[in-house]
Amino acid sequence: MMKTLQVELAQRSYPIYIGADLLLQPELLTKHIHGKEVLVVTNETVAPLYLQKVLDGLSGYRCESVVLPDGEEFKNLTVLNQIFDKTLASQFSRHVTLIALGGGVIGDMTGFAAACYQRGVPFIQIPTTLLSQVDSSVGGKTAVNHALGKNMIGAFYQPKCVIADTTTLNTLDDRQLSSGLAEVIKYGLINDAEFFVWLEQNMPALRNRDQTILAEAIERSCKDKADIVAQDELEQGVRALLNLGHTFGHAIETGMGYGVVLHGEAIAIGMVMAAELSHSMNWLSADDVERIKNLLRAADLPISPPKELSSEQFMKLMSVDKKVQDGRIRLILLKAIGQAVISDDYCSTKLAEIVTQ
Repeated sequence: MMKTLQVELAQRSYPIYIGADLLLQPELLTKHIHGKEVLVVTNETVAPLYLQKVLDGLSGYRCESVVLPDGEEFKNLTVLNQIFDKTLASQFSRHVTLIALGGGVIGDMTGFAAACYQRGVPFIQIPTTLLSQVDSSVGGKTAVNHALGKNMIGAFYQPKCVIADTTTLNTLDDRQLSSGLAEVIKYGLINDAEFFVWLEQNMPALRNRDQTILAEAIERSCKDKADIVAQDELEQGVRALLNLGHTFGHAIETGMGYGVVLHGEAIAIGMVMAAELSHSMNWLSADDVERIKNLLRAADLPISPPKELSSEQFMKLMSVDKKVQDGRIRLILLKAIGQAVISDDYCSTKLAEIVTQ
């Protein structure tokens, strides 16, 4: 059964479709394409699996595709230019629709290309990883990485729709599935304690790819995110809560080299570090810190920062972050499971201790 959620953003509102075999329902896609030109952007891993299915549903359109290399290390301006090369060589007008078919890297890059090409063309998200289905495809954040910082070059640009076909998760490897589960757990921590308890009860089924349980986790995650995005599209306030663990995690990804530690793995470590700092402030109980660690372990995610990063490197990398304000790193911390806050009122010495553990 397909579920439909709405991201409420006035004239930029759009639906999220969640269900099995949605790639076999091309009408979901075509009703959001208003011109006759389409460029499908995908990668070398996803293309052999799903590109032809998407193209088969686009008869009657002038379609082209571009297949990018797969991996976070390719999320940069150089590879982004391949999308522009294709749109320009195909002489696509500003009525072209770009379709992102892949994980978070493809979604972020395609969305950023759509925001830039001829100053903005429509795009559609077809996320094929758990992480992209529950997080990066929803909310309109688009970006590429720079050697000095993750996602520092980008734009807020909303898709016309999101089509989350849960069947695509059957071809996802276990490590990527676990990476996506980190972002699912995040929603339970920031504002949905009931969901956190549900995850504690259902993690084995999620790891075993139970389709009904996966669909429910995706729906609840997307609803939690859509509700926050509707309140704060451009991250001027409450939307920053969605970055729990991300300041720590982005520093790990940048410091270790993009792609060495998966995004969800880095965020899992970052959430533990945020929980430990929150505990040091007498906000979060020791029992709750242990519950968080146990759930992340159950999802087969790491909970300790890499030894290769020194405290000096870690702090320097954290300072190159979009949440730095007046030279002070603002962090997302936890008053309790299900209650996140934005704060720069923490002990810098305690922070330094935590990044060196």
